Amino acid sequence: MRPLKDAKLGAFTFFASALPHDVCGSNGLPLTPNSIKILGRFQILKNITHPRLCQYIDISRGKHERLIVVAEHYERNLNDFKQGQRASPEKVLQIAYEVLEGLDFMNRHGLVHRALSPNNVLLDCKGNVKLAKFGLYHMTDHGADVDFPIGYPSYLAPEVIAQGSFHPSDPSHDEAPHPSGPKTDVWSLGVLLFELCGRRLLQNIDISERLKFILTLGCMDDIVTVFAEEHGCLDTIKELPENVLDFLRKCLTFLPSKRPTPAELLGDPVFGGISCQYRPFQRPVSLFSSSLRCASLELPEDISDLCKDDDGDYLAERGIDEVYHLWCLAGGDLEKELTNKEIIQSKPPICTLPNFVVEDGESFGQGRDRSFLLDDTTVTLSLCQLRNRLKDVAGEAYYPLLEDEQSTLSQSSSSNELSSTVTLPLIIRERDTEYQLIRIILFDRLLKAYPYKKNLVWKEARLDVPPLVRGLAWAALLGIEVGTFRPSTTASTRTPPFPLTDRWIEVDIPRCHQYDELLSSPEGHTKFRRVLKAWVVSHPDLVYWQGQLCPSISFLFSLAYACMSAFIPKYLYNFFLKDNSHVIQEYLTVFSQMIAFHDPELSNHLNEIGFIPDFTNLFFFFLVCYADVFPLHKIFHLWDTLLLGNSSFPFCIGVAILQQLRDRLLANGFNECILLFSDLPEIDIERCVRESVILFRWTPRSATYRQHAQLPKPSGDNGFGKPASYFSSDYQDMPKTDLSREPLALCDLKAEASPRISAEDLIDLCELSQAGLPKRNKSGKPKIVAVDIRSSEDFSRGHVSGSINVPFSSVFNPDGELVQCPATGALHTYKGSVIVVISHAVKSAIIFASQLVKVNFPRVCVLDGGINKLKLTGLLTVPSPQI
Repeated sequence: MRPLKDAKLGAFTFFASALPHDVCGSNGLPLTPNSIKILGRFQILKNITHPRLCQYIDISRGKHERLIVVAEHYERNLNDFKQGQRASPEKVLQIAYEVLEGLDFMNRHGLVHRALSPNNVLLDCKGNVKLAKFGLYHMTDHGADVDFPIGYPSYLAPEVIAQGSFHPSDPSHDEAPHPSGPKTDVWSLGVLLFELCGRRLLQNIDISERLKFILTLGCMDDIVTVFAEEHGCLDTIKELPENVLDFLRKCLTFLPSKRPTPAELLGDPVFGGISCQYRPFQRPVSLFSSSLRCASLELPEDISDLCKDDDGDYLAERGIDEVYHLWCLAGGDLEKELTNKEIIQSKPPICTLPNFVVEDGESFGQGRDRSFLLDDTTVTLSLCQLRNRLKDVAGEAYYPLLEDEQSTLSQSSSSNELSSTVTLPLIIRERDTEYQLIRIILFDRLLKAYPYKKNLVWKEARLDVPPLVRGLAWAALLGIEVGTFRPSTTASTRTPPFPLTDRWIEVDIPRCHQYDELLSSPEGHTKFRRVLKAWVVSHPDLVYWQGQLCPSISFLFSLAYACMSAFIPKYLYNFFLKDNSHVIQEYLTVFSQMIAFHDPELSNHLNEIGFIPDFTNLFFFFLVCYADVFPLHKIFHLWDTLLLGNSSFPFCIGVAILQQLRDRLLANGFNECILLFSDLPEIDIERCVRESVILFRWTPRSATYRQHAQLPKPSGDNGFGKPASYFSSDYQDMPKTDLSREPLALCDLKAEASPRISAEDLIDLCELSQAGLPKRNKSGKPKIVAVDIRSSEDFSRGHVSGSINVPFSSVFNPDGELVQCPATGALHTYKGSVIVVISHAVKSAIIFASQLVKVNFPRVCVLDGGINKLKLTGLLTVPSPQI
């Protein structure tokens, strides 16, 4: 959104009409409250940006169907203008042109104002027009969701008055009237301009008389003259230039069929000398657009002019949505502000009771509660508390310098500013005003430099992601490419040729996170449906099932289709094939190996009670995305970390969740475990994220290799840079060599309790030098020990440098227990490190690793291909003969 500048934050409130409690919809579910419907329709208004329109910022829902809308606001309006001297014809035309610019932009986006009045035509500090409350007619479904009419009697067009009032619950109306069109606002504009030239219309008569008078104008030839004669300003009106009078007559044309539209009036010759003073509006280029964002950038001749600071009001340079977000963090309370201004007034419940009730239930003695009608007052939200909170933030913090990508600094740029806050829990950091200001500014700078600063976005996201920019940050982390994220078909998404899929989607959507106000709204359902159908249509080789709801839920809050298109191939590749059994089976088998790798005691218990992945396939898939079992606020924190890892990171999150439930799982049998997962208990998400990162760092990259994972991406520099970490890239993206892991048949994979790792990983993690392979830093890598289970004679002929020799035959007794000997003592010394079992025959290594898992040795894995894979590398060490 555009900067705050000289604008204010304004709030107004109204009530949505209440629905009966004993009525259900056609699907048997309770009716969606009208306030929820309005909240859903409001979302599109936040994306409507134009210099002649006040920017909508937020809407909140209170008790008893109360809604509070926050928008850009200015103190001056046309009422203030008219209290002074009469406007000159030039000023009248200027105001008319600017209002028409706003109306035309609205019309091109399918909107009609319908509530034009002097109070809703605001003036900024330069005297330019800003139309307020332009979305009220749209968000209330053309007035159907509220108990008050949209518009002001003196400014309503004749065709609107002729339709009369309408409410869906009124049985006297068979069908709703047609919505008002763009020409309705032209009449209202004509009345406004007449008042600027003459005097206020129809102010001293009753509303019913006003409406009758407007309807009688249909038999008049010159409505402008009639208005002037009725209000005693005929001489004043006749003094206007003829072209201005002609323009007023066009606006005040009684029949809508003969009345011009705002677009037609903008081309009227009366604006010949004015239109050249205004530049055509160009919508700001958004992120992830293929258009050049700096195409219209104009720099002053003296670049130092950019650094001049007159008043030091850095906050006014921030986006209006950022300022409102910080206002809320600083203790802003919308209801409190409106209550202080007596806009919201509490009424004792006893005063709402009827005075007399007859036998048939009809009540008497209570008039209509006027608080449920529209109060046109807009309250200005004071920023004093916010400015006081930010007074100690240095001006340099508003313009951070971005480090070079080659910088060796490991800390975030924000951590230097607020080092003490960085160590606090995430939920506290997200509510800290100063901290969020610095983080939002930093991410705003980095995202505007995307994709060239993608690595820095990744680096900062490791610390945390500000909630305000989460959607764009997720898109950047997923590597969304500019200009390539729209589905190939949009018309077909409305009626795709998949009736069975349609039915599944219609059944699934109303059951998904319906406690969330936005997701439960009809607009939320519509976007849900559009994204899912677009995916189905764009991927004819894949099918829909409920798992697709998981990524689409989270991404509805960002670039939905683009993020979903990037997320599914990376984390859920081929999960949605018509026959996906081989993909799911392999995924769950690898997950089982990860449980054994990180928590062998839990793995042994689950195997003993028969709680194996084959019984929990659907359960774990939902845990992979986690969007179907956790509330949204927890999903967001989880996915902030999930998107930083490679495709194997969901395994670590799954293990971290199981470890939080570890005590209950170890104490129960199969049936109890099934019940535990059917009603998942409270999960500490921050702890889950923290522990999953630790598990991820302890997991060798090739240990989670899957042959059905996403195919390697084509090489080439696409502007996104290299991965920021050893662990952030997927193993399958690495070049294939003789040392890489070989794919296994599913039956062989299921027979192995411990994962395999590649010879490449062993060389890399042990930091063995080899020609052509760079030596890596050890920071952030797991401690690792190679355990060679060959005989001492074979070990002496050549072994991995630093490995220990533990002959298979000398450490386990017939019962599978470790015997007391020097070799087992060495094993216990390295318990907790990553143990790589090496042998001639991989089968022997698999059995040895399985025995270690049974005696609860964690982090046990097997070298894929055995010692033979290392013989040609020249890395085996032969001990010097003893003399």
